[in-house]
Amino acid sequence: MSPIADLRRDYALNSLHETEVAKDPFDQFTQWWEQAIRANVDEVNAMTLSTINGNVPESRIMLLKGYDKNGFVFFTNYQSAKGQQLHTNPACSLLFFWKELERQVRIIGTAQLIDAAESDSYFHSRPIGSQLGAWASPQSQVVANKEWLETQYEQLEKKYQGQTTIPRPSHWGGYCVNPSRIEFWQGRPGRMHDRISYSKEEDGSWKVERLAP
Repeated sequence: MSPIADLRRDYALNSLHETEVAKDPFDQFTQWWEQAIRANVDEVNAMTLSTINGNVPESRIMLLKGYDKNGFVFFTNYQSAKGQQLHTNPACSLLFFWKELERQVRIIGTAQLIDAAESDSYFHSRPIGSQLGAWASPQSQVVANKEWLETQYEQLEKKYQGQTTIPRPSHWGGYCVNPSRIEFWQGRPGRMHDRISYSKEEDGSWKVERLAP
């Protein structure tokens, strides 16, 4: 078996030049997003969400469910560990890694609750099983065993059997991460990677800079 230190690959698929990127990071994100879709990137909307628990960072994989000029949207249980952390400190970061294109997008900003109507709309677009799961799971809390969770789910199945609409739990909904900085990373040969950073100015404009790899 090869030592871990010997595991490496060189990147050479694309390049990224500061004179060629969009002036607005959301436009640049859309360009890369559409290219990732065309490249059939596996789970293209998977992203790492990092939050702060006191002085300790915590990360987990989430799914992007929408974005616009206001920010990037995901949904979760507000009473979960991440929900409580965002309530205490809304500062967070998102990270997309699209290995098929040798690209990363890093987003730093603050998370805010989205409108309840938008959360309702998305909740009711989910499969029934996922809607029941949002009710059944006290996310991040210690539970007795797997059987307890299954019993909770089965009881809810019986309660809502035959119903086409399940109400959204008040403790479940969406967040929008409003970015203050977005970095686009393109892998390059010899570890001379391209890094283009967008920083939001006080007047709402974006400052574009190249960072050393």
